[in-house]
Amino acid sequence: MAACGGRVELRCGPLTYELLVPASDQPRLAGLVGDRIEFHTLHFLESQTQGASYVERLIGFATADQRAFFELLTTVKGLGTRRALRALQLPHQTIAEAIVNKDIDLLISLPEIGRRTAETIVAELHGKVDRLVELKPADSSVDVPQRTAMIRDAVAVLTQLGEPALPARRLIEHALADDPSLDSADALVAAAYRVKAVG
Repeated sequence: MAACGGRVELRCGPLTYELLVPASDQPRLAGLVGDRIEFHTLHFLESQTQGASYVERLIGFATADQRAFFELLTTVKGLGTRRALRALQLPHQTIAEAIVNKDIDLLISLPEIGRRTAETIVAELHGKVDRLVELKPADSSVDVPQRTAMIRDAVAVLTQLGEPALPARRLIEHALADDPSLDSADALVAAAYRVKAVG
């Protein structure tokens, strides 16, 4: 596999396929160039010159759930395939959680998503993405709304300290992935800076 600018080239025997990938997967895939990797794919036709001709495209997803979320997202009026791919700067579970909690602020922090589109996403997908939200660890005392508030507070602190919003959110996500037991915004900020120092 080779990766470049939102696309990967996947070699399958003598054939090479070009796959489009979500923005959130690009950093991970860049570190897997040359490795064997499995994608859950979605095939679609992309219109060229206002529908006069079509080009076949493949999108590659890390999991079946990620693909299912993308398919739901592209049912929202005004969110086409390319726009949705660029909007997926965060893990799909995080975006699904924002929809469940009607977190408009998180949604409008994503590329391609303005306030009206964010409100439409919540209106059309609320109740449809619940199963895609990651359950909290069994030993965690933090419920989903508290966890969302904690993440939002930690991102706010990082942005006040000079981090751009999306990189701040990614640092927080990495910190939580490394240590799901983190239970306060202060602990989360400290862990995020540890992630940044290592990465």
